[in-house]
Order: sequence, then structure tokens, then C-alpha cells
Amino acid sequence: MNKINKIAGVDEVGRGCLAGPVFSAAVILKNKINVKEIKDSKKLSFKKRLLLSSYIKKNSIYALGTASVEEINKINILNASLLSMKRALNKLKLKPARAYIDGLFAPKNVNIKCQTFVKGDEKIISIAAASIVAKVARDLFMIKLSKKFPKYRWDKNFGYGTKDHLYGLKKYGITKYHRKTFKPVHNILFSGTRETL
Repeated sequence: MNKINKIAGVDEVGRGCLAGPVFSAAVILKNKINVKEIKDSKKLSFKKRLLLSSYIKKNSIYALGTASVEEINKINILNASLLSMKRALNKLKLKPARAYIDGLFAPKNVNIKCQTFVKGDEKIISIAAASIVAKVARDLFMIKLSKKFPKYRWDKNFGYGTKDHLYGLKKYGITKYHRKTFKPVHNILFSGTRETL
């Protein structure tokens, strides 16, 4: 077995979505992992992310954490994102010596020394790896959810506020998976549009 690097990269996905939970991943890479193609998940195609996520998971210790739509509505998206990061770190089978966190803020009360990096997914391989694992996990969750709610095209937009998604919101109303505190959803909710199941 390859030697493990005890630094965890942590990133979240789905902060800007109108629907669905926020996902985070914490990834501790093996030292001998091939990092050539690992980069910010936003710069990779869906198919490439799937392949890389599988490769990363086979060559790392990783964990996923989520925060629900209810939690997002209750404590706001920033705090929910940090909560999902905390959950991912706490689920790691190996406690890292340090965690590199994407963004300005780090989760609290994790008993791990955390260091934040703005645009960390572009600068640090372990954070980029975490972004890929989290992105794939969330995308697959939204694709599955889309089978129950096909009118919002979550299989294509993954909950982001695309033209198709906004059209679905205006025509069919909101679901329990929509974030009611987010402006487009909030506006529709209080315009008299019905709420769907």
C-alpha cells in the first residue's frame, strides 16, 4: 500500500444552487497518486470527473459530508457549507495532521488544524481532488432526484438557476428540495405560486 500523506484537502459544492443539499468532501491522497489530471472540478467535463473521482477514491482516504436543505434554510448557506465540511472531516477514518480548506472560512470544532486558501481548488491538489469527489457525489444525487422531479431538469443543471430550472419553478412551483431562503425561490414562494410535493 502506498504511503499516506496526512494532509486532508476539503471542498464543498452546491453553494450557489437553488435546490438540493450542499456536499463536501475531505480527501487524504496517497503520496504516489498521479496528480497530472487532477484540477478544479469546474474545469472538467462530467465524464472526466466521473473517471477521476473513481481514481481518487481508490487512491485516498476520503469522506463525504452534507447539509440538508432544511439546514441551509435555517442556518444560511455559509454555515451549512461549513457544517458539511465538518461532517466530512469527522467521518475520515484517519485523522489528518492538517486540513487545507477551500475558501475564506474553516469549519469550527473539528480538533484539526485548518488552513484556508482562496481559490484553493486551483492551487492545491488535495483540495482539487476533494472538489471532484464532492461534485460527482452531488451531481449523481441530483440526477437521481431528477427522476422524481423531471420538470426542473436537475439531471442537466444539478439544481443551479438555469433558464430551464427557473421556467420549471415559475410554471410548477417549488418542491421540498428547493432552498426557500434563496431569492428566486423566495420570490416565487411569496408570489402566490403553489408549492408542489
